[in-house]
Amino acid sequence: MIQQIDYVAIAAPLLLAVVAGLVLLLDAFLPRAGAVPGLVTLAGVLGALAIVVWQAASGGPPRSTFCVPGAGGLCSFVVDRFTLVFAGVVLVAGVVVVLLSMTELAGGGIPVGEWYFLLLCTLVGAVTLPASRDLIMLVVALELVSLPVFALTALRRYDGRGSEAAVKLFLVSVVSTAVMLFGVSLLYGVGGSVHLARLAGVLSGAVPAPGLVGASGSGMPAVVTVAVVLVVAGFGFKIAAVPFHAWAADVYQGAPIPVAALLSVISKAAGFAGLILILVTALGGQAFTWSPVIAIVSALTMSVGNLLAMRQRSAVRLLAWSSVAQSGYILAPLALGGRAVGASVTYLVIYAAMNLGAFAVVMLVSRSAPRNELDDYRGLAFRAPAQGLALAFCLVCLAGLPPGLAGLFAKVVVFRILVEGGLGWLAVIMAINTVIGLYYYATWTARLFAPAPAIVAHRPFPATTLAMALSLIAAILFSAAPQLALTMAGLTT
Repeated sequence: MIQQIDYVAIAAPLLLAVVAGLVLLLDAFLPRAGAVPGLVTLAGVLGALAIVVWQAASGGPPRSTFCVPGAGGLCSFVVDRFTLVFAGVVLVAGVVVVLLSMTELAGGGIPVGEWYFLLLCTLVGAVTLPASRDLIMLVVALELVSLPVFALTALRRYDGRGSEAAVKLFLVSVVSTAVMLFGVSLLYGVGGSVHLARLAGVLSGAVPAPGLVGASGSGMPAVVTVAVVLVVAGFGFKIAAVPFHAWAADVYQGAPIPVAALLSVISKAAGFAGLILILVTALGGQAFTWSPVIAIVSALTMSVGNLLAMRQRSAVRLLAWSSVAQSGYILAPLALGGRAVGASVTYLVIYAAMNLGAFAVVMLVSRSAPRNELDDYRGLAFRAPAQGLALAFCLVCLAGLPPGLAGLFAKVVVFRILVEGGLGWLAVIMAINTVIGLYYYATWTARLFAPAPAIVAHRPFPATTLAMALSLIAAILFSAAPQLALTMAGLTT
């Protein structure tokens, strides 16, 4: 029997992969192509986004491919609503990162072809991961997201901080992958299959477990518990959840700002997509094992992230620890199991717009203030009103203050579902952390309107300005019509 490949289902990642090869060829044969590789990359990402939008608009049942013949619907690649939402977020963020990259590469010192090739490879993995429905494809897609980022981090020549950040990220990723693979191997040993749907049947008792473990029944709960802890730990590294968070600030600060933005949104979205697939799709029957773990990790992540962000003087490091805290908010609803996935997705969608807008302004300021400390932002609203007001709006969104109603709405959605689900203690911790977060967001915002000790010239960078505008429009749109985020996440129609 021969597998039939549905090329419509894999059209988006396939297009990105083809464009990645094209960019590399352009760089090899047209080394002085100027802005052409960037424009080709941007066109490829926009094309993949158009495919995802078309797939979402066309409706119909989920598309699946790479299926096991005669196995009753066991498929490795499934394009459903979950896949399309995460792919859409990743590709929109990819457009912003490509625009930021154009400004980063304009200064020279970074190989243009390699940069865009690696960036597109990361996007291929990030778009493939939410569609993955077996353990092997899940791990391969996650590594395809991670591996190119090491090189992107260290691609700036003669930059010691970048090289150090790349080594730290490499070591952390290798350890997390090894831990996760150990847990995945235990799941395969228990379930006798790599497909998430079959594992769900085995672990819920609906399908007999193969081999000696399933026959005796003894030892299976302990093995599954170990596997769950290892898999959660592996993904915890990827999303910078406590206690696997220590790498975040150093890597964000050492990496080029577009790479930091990629880590904070695209890599984080891919990590959460994989975590949700493993916990909800494969381990839904074992929620009693992982739900308390997720709740505790969520509380620790938001608390540690906010407390460390309060001490920062560097804009990028502050955003790094803020990103850790935001991971805690996104994790919180997952402690309630599959019924609360929509709340996590809603928060992630809104967070992506707010955070990318902040990174776009930080990118612009870094061109005239290389140290990029919070004091460099004094009087920004008067020196460069568009940048200052855009950053102020994104910061109040992240804080959850009016007029940034998008962030407030996202927190209310998570808070309400925690209370309704019986996790009142976690809702209280979230409320306390929201107040803590107000301090450093408000402090940074106040600097934007403070008298500036000196006038710093801000050169116009059209690509990054466009990225800032796109992110700001999305944040304003979610503030004015928050039901858009709910509809995307499937909480309403």
